[in-house]
Amino acid sequence: MATVFLRRGKEKRLLSGHLWVYEGEIEQIQGEVGEGEVVDVRTAAGKFVGRGTYTSRSKIAVRLLTHRQEEIDEEFFRRRLADAVAYRRQLSIDATGYRLVYSEGDFLPGLIVDRYGEVLVLQTTTVGMEVRKPLIVQLLDDLLNPRYIYERNDLNVRKLEGLPSVKGFLRGEGETLVEIEESGVRFLVDIEGGQKTGFFLDQRENRRAIAEYVGGAEVLDVFCYTGGFAIHAACAGAKSVWGIENSETAVTMARQNAALNGVLDRCTFLVGNAFDHLRRLSQEGKQFDVVILDPPAFVKTKSALAGGLAGYKEINLRALKLLRPGGILVSCSCSFHVDEALLLAVVADAARDTRRTLRLIESRGQARDHPVLPSMPETRYLKCLIFQVS
Repeated sequence: MATVFLRRGKEKRLLSGHLWVYEGEIEQIQGEVGEGEVVDVRTAAGKFVGRGTYTSRSKIAVRLLTHRQEEIDEEFFRRRLADAVAYRRQLSIDATGYRLVYSEGDFLPGLIVDRYGEVLVLQTTTVGMEVRKPLIVQLLDDLLNPRYIYERNDLNVRKLEGLPSVKGFLRGEGETLVEIEESGVRFLVDIEGGQKTGFFLDQRENRRAIAEYVGGAEVLDVFCYTGGFAIHAACAGAKSVWGIENSETAVTMARQNAALNGVLDRCTFLVGNAFDHLRRLSQEGKQFDVVILDPPAFVKTKSALAGGLAGYKEINLRALKLLRPGGILVSCSCSFHVDEALLLAVVADAARDTRRTLRLIESRGQARDHPVLPSMPETRYLKCLIFQVS
């Protein structure tokens, strides 16, 4: 196979366990290599660093699959997938919907597999995984015997590797609207048209965690999507729950999910811009005991940091104005470029402007089926801070 030699001094991050080699870190490539083919990566002095797949189309030229000199063959992928499955079984997840393979977090960069009951939804975000998609599908079929496997390869990130936008059945066929259950709460999931692969699985443990704060409470769930936090709150005994979501399709499903759980009479879902609704609720003097903020990523690149932080401050400021004394604020961010310390600072700044006092009572992250590599900060992106507000 071809060998990628790094520029002098560029190996430290990789030797500590990071899995990405940027194009600017490469001194030279010895041998012929095609898109998605396996290459060895070595230091300028020739020391072995790792083995991974190569692409000339992305700024991330090599994604390491291993730091060992081992064959990257069918048995390698079978072992990696079996390890991922075994880890989830060890967690004893109280849900039928969860992440089965989390890309770098499972040492399979570019591969995401989500499980919704007997259905698997797959994403291959790199050319290295795309060319191995038939093998991955066969191995998943062998390991799990799912009812069918569906691909949601309509992500913009695929364009960076010259890959087309596609979705459809890879193995078998069936309904694309499926039902899952988590901690006794039922949800419909649209695997064909929903966000991500249909549901925000990374928030599963945080949805369960709010149960102890919502008994008898009036709850507001902002950016509620199909009602994940809202319906968990209602099922945990909330007096009333309001949800705000920009997508009318998502709100329709949120209402269906509320009905599915017998809590529609306590749930009100509003369609529209969250910032506008928050201002209007404040002007009307509306007050809540719990406000949950789970916005989309406001900061997708470093250059968007300033504007994104302004957005985070604005929604937190509006939420604080709507909270009764002693109320609970749940403030989330899925922006990698906004770390926990920065999110905490933004919320504290909003609290100063509203003359509210905060007590941080929980600091949470993504569910355990999204494991984090300490050597790779990019694998930890979700922050969920829970405050008591006076």
